[in-house]
Amino acid sequence: MYNMSKDSEKKLVGQPIFKQLVDFLPKNKFDLLVQKHGSDKYYKTFSSWKHLVSLLFGILSRCDSMGEICDGMLALQGKLSYFGFENSPAKSTAGDGLRGRSNELFKDYYFDLLNHFSSTLSVSRIKDVSFEKLYIFDSTTIRLFSDIMKGVGRNPLGDGKKKGGLKVHMMIDAHSDSAKFVTISEAKMHDKNFLNHLILSVGSMIVFDKAYNHYLQFAQWTQGQINFVCRLKSNAIYQVEELICEHSLKDGESGVIKVEHIHMSYNENKQAKKLCLRKVTYRDEKERVFEFITNNFTISAQEVALLYKKRWNIELLFKKLKQNFQLHYFYSETENGIKTQVWCTLIAHLLLQVLKALSKTKKAFSTIAALVRIHLISHLEIYWILNNCRRTYVKTKKEIIKFDAIQQAFF
Repeated sequence: MYNMSKDSEKKLVGQPIFKQLVDFLPKNKFDLLVQKHGSDKYYKTFSSWKHLVSLLFGILSRCDSMGEICDGMLALQGKLSYFGFENSPAKSTAGDGLRGRSNELFKDYYFDLLNHFSSTLSVSRIKDVSFEKLYIFDSTTIRLFSDIMKGVGRNPLGDGKKKGGLKVHMMIDAHSDSAKFVTISEAKMHDKNFLNHLILSVGSMIVFDKAYNHYLQFAQWTQGQINFVCRLKSNAIYQVEELICEHSLKDGESGVIKVEHIHMSYNENKQAKKLCLRKVTYRDEKERVFEFITNNFTISAQEVALLYKKRWNIELLFKKLKQNFQLHYFYSETENGIKTQVWCTLIAHLLLQVLKALSKTKKAFSTIAALVRIHLISHLEIYWILNNCRRTYVKTKKEIIKFDAIQQAFF
């Protein structure tokens, strides 16, 4: 039986796991952005790099406040020299940095990291999908216990106070599960306002939910030879031009029910125009009926349903962000500080994705995040942790015979 307590069997290294993880970051790219933004101009002791490292420490260890981060780093004085720290940052200094240092620095660094790690995160294409460039677009709402950024929903009755909130709008590459477009807005901002910010190449396919129905944008994509698939809104008005095919499904059977050629009306420059689309009605394994629309008339109706099913990938990504990182408590009550924390959370998520890819582990993302959090300051080799924890206990033949004897005695 494997004994994890034996030091001789542990792979110890000279640097803590947190330092091994931070070493994935290309600091030279960060330094160039610091010069571009001039983000160290008014800070003598709390540099931009120290700011990033401090927030990553708090995010990965799930600290609830800036005070917890500073107190936690205070107990690591002997190990802070690995990161270029002479001592732990003061809470007031770190708070000033969150308020004053522009979140654009961390935003730009996140996108630089996406390009830097693109080859590491690239994976094989999704089976049965004919599009090499397949993107999924959606947003997730994060509620705030303040009204700095306006939330969504109705105002509460009585003296209740409406919570603030922000939205993270994201487009991911479905083949690699990596972000290609990210922006942060107030939660009250309608999702469809961000469709025209997406940069899509000819022949690409984008999938999104029905909340983004914007017929003028659909027409512009069609003219630019950009494909899309989304759900049809229940109150959508359209005209059926042709019934392309129809199928009768047996009870409990899933598949395409019918395919139609439809026209939808939209206005452009105060002129009424028609948009030709394909409507696919599909019933899934749970006997739920969905109506999809697409501007692609060549792929099969089954692939249309499959493409929309892949939209669930971005929901899983949002779930990973909310479950494995501290997005319930924010380290600042300013809009700039809140956005900075969100960008640094995305950087932390990207680092763990890179770690998962490089280690080639089959462990769940939540397991990797938990192991890193528990062993953050341990001097264990980071890949050893992922590949050697949770050893499988194999019962010997002698133990199985003994267990059978106990069963016979009781039953």
